[in-house]
Amino acid sequence: MLDSPHLWMRHEVRPTERRAPVVPEDAAALVRQGVRVTVEDSGRRAFPLADYAAAGCATAPGGSWTDAPRDAYVLGLKELPEGPAALRHRHIYFAHAYKGQTGADALLGRFGAGGGALLDLEHLTDDTGRRVAAFGYWAGYVGAALAVLHRRGRLTAPLTPTDRPALDALLAADPGGDTKALVIGALGRSGRGACDALERAGLDPTRWDVAETRELDRPALLAHDLLVNTVLTTRPIPPFLTPADLDEPTRRLSTVSDVTCDVTSECNVLPVYDTTTDWTTPVRALRAAPAPLDLIAIDNLPSLLPVEASRAFSAELTPHLARLTHGGGPTDGWSPVWARALRLFETTTAPSEGDTRVR
Repeated sequence: MLDSPHLWMRHEVRPTERRAPVVPEDAAALVRQGVRVTVEDSGRRAFPLADYAAAGCATAPGGSWTDAPRDAYVLGLKELPEGPAALRHRHIYFAHAYKGQTGADALLGRFGAGGGALLDLEHLTDDTGRRVAAFGYWAGYVGAALAVLHRRGRLTAPLTPTDRPALDALLAADPGGDTKALVIGALGRSGRGACDALERAGLDPTRWDVAETRELDRPALLAHDLLVNTVLTTRPIPPFLTPADLDEPTRRLSTVSDVTCDVTSECNVLPVYDTTTDWTTPVRALRAAPAPLDLIAIDNLPSLLPVEASRAFSAELTPHLARLTHGGGPTDGWSPVWARALRLFETTTAPSEGDTRVR
């Protein structure tokens, strides 16, 4: 007999995180399907706790997921707090732990210590390998928008969450100009969002995707004023920019917005920086005058449009959350989407031959 899953949506510890993986309307739909949903209180989330209670969800204090029932699925978006050292639940969030990122081994070790598991949202894929739920469109939109506003001297810090009409009004206030913009990965979710934002700003971006990056035209890339990188790769490929490119005398490029932010990973296609920027300091100079080059690399861009981004993501994720039903076995009733995510975790954390480390 199949049991209804218990989802426990945790409070986000990152001070600049405003999004929710499931919005109240979709939480209500899950409850109607028999899914038990508990939502932690959060003073940062763009959706009031009262709206979740009205949707039929149970509520709990922020950070109380550590005491949640063992069979609860702890649902979030960004990083976990540093404790507890042993994670006993199945966690669903963007962990960024499978491409050699800094801290990945320690994080996976916490799951091993507690007997829990990671179901990484970044690796929830369909049979073709395409992600079933993503914030990509809004990440690309905001990343391109910030780059345009910076170039026009209209970007103010610290950044604060807004909505699309207000952001679009800023983009349309000073349209066009002679800015040459390039979007790499233009056919993907993030790339489409970036192109839409640039068009809203009155620009006609150059669009590159797989065909153009297979044999990169580096002089052509450097001949643009603005670059928006939206490429997310799972294997190392030749970088799009190198430190030597930044010192190229003919470089016109002066603004880079790295939507992907794959920093510290061997899959980083822009290995010209080693730390991201943030809402307080959204722009960092990689090169100074007379040929300045500025970087925007914020790893939670969609949180600046938290309502629009959350609603779009929740609509994609919710149908899959309803398929977490389990019965006699650990994955009975699961869809292949979740089974693949668990298999990736188990394969990644399995000791290799001759490996005596405790995982």
